[in-house]
Amino acid sequence: MDEADFKTLLAPLPVSWWEADGGSDLVESGGGAFADERVARRFLQALCADRRGRSQLPGDGPYQARFEGRTFSVNWPGRGDGAPSGRSRGVAVEVGGPVAGTGPYASFADLSPAAVFVRDADARYVWANHAYAHLYGTTRDTLIGRHLAEIDGPDDAARFRALDEEVLTGGHSVRHTLVYRRSDGSCGHAAGYRFPVRWGTLRCVAGIYVDITDYTRALDQRRQAEADLRALRDHSGLACLRLSADGVVRDAGTAAAELLHVRLGDLVGSPADTLLARTPERTALHRIWEDLIAGRRRSARTSAVLVDGDRRRRAWIHLSAVHHAAEHPPGVWAVISRLGLSYEAHPPLTAAQVRILALLAAGHSNADIAGTLHLSRQTLDYHLSRLRHLLGAATRPALVARAYVLGILSPHSWPPRSTTAVHPLSPA
Repeated sequence: MDEADFKTLLAPLPVSWWEADGGSDLVESGGGAFADERVARRFLQALCADRRGRSQLPGDGPYQARFEGRTFSVNWPGRGDGAPSGRSRGVAVEVGGPVAGTGPYASFADLSPAAVFVRDADARYVWANHAYAHLYGTTRDTLIGRHLAEIDGPDDAARFRALDEEVLTGGHSVRHTLVYRRSDGSCGHAAGYRFPVRWGTLRCVAGIYVDITDYTRALDQRRQAEADLRALRDHSGLACLRLSADGVVRDAGTAAAELLHVRLGDLVGSPADTLLARTPERTALHRIWEDLIAGRRRSARTSAVLVDGDRRRRAWIHLSAVHHAAEHPPGVWAVISRLGLSYEAHPPLTAAQVRILALLAAGHSNADIAGTLHLSRQTLDYHLSRLRHLLGAATRPALVARAYVLGILSPHSWPPRSTTAVHPLSPA
């Protein structure tokens, strides 16, 4: 750091530096201790007068000086200490402001949202800011001068007094969290530092704390919710899996592992797609998944065909998008609500044929179906004949039954619709 950078650094601080010619004639000055150069010049003149009265010369070492009600620690080396020939340089740092409760640093602490206090070795408050007083539902003027035991209950006062003594004895700062009694009788939580300070002639303990009561309460609620979720996952018998946005199993219950006939350790970390058979339902499930991850849907009910060794079984699944602080985009909880005994593949059907089956299941007549789909009676009869042949069902009730058994229609929706429908209101 060169000299220009150092002077810039001192500009906002309660510091005065100067360069004097002949001991008292000010050549240059700076720092943030004084508003203008005239006050700085008066300060230098006061220092020179004080030196003459004490027979103290530049170079005698740091000393304290009073100026217009303020106290400064002055360091004024002798001539030639880096200064041009015949000149001297000095620096003064204000040290009296915080004791009197004035100065830029005290003003900053006073208005800080963090709670700040100073107590002497006898546990009496010598200073506190508004935020600290607010924690106790009082004012700072009420606090200052009172004993710790007058503010806190006996147990809290003894605990805080022990912390103060630890700081004073050790002579170093302590970082910790604490519980205190709030003005309404509830428990508050705070986190911060406690450290030794000199407050004028007193050895004191200062503390600066941030109230974390709301954060602690939210953290406890989150832990409780996670514990409840783990209990639900492990002991409810529900086959549930938590999937990341890229479709990897991040968490699973023992019921899901038992249902899929895999070890829980092998299930967690595996891609969910490896559990699904390549069927039209799988393609429809991918479209639903994209909507969930993109935030276009919050939940969905659908079906899929699970691969279980050499067997395939149809499963009905409830999907819910969940937002987690550590995950973006959101993950998805999948709960297998029902599992079929086996899966029987059905021949590919056209969208019109699926809609005919849905309308049949809803109890519509041939005339109603033809009118709804804008088909002629001959075209509808042709489709019904093809469906009887493809599904091996001779009557209308048999067609509807086969449509549900084969998973063409969803058993969880009314009016009836296809299991591969992307939108809840879409029939196919």
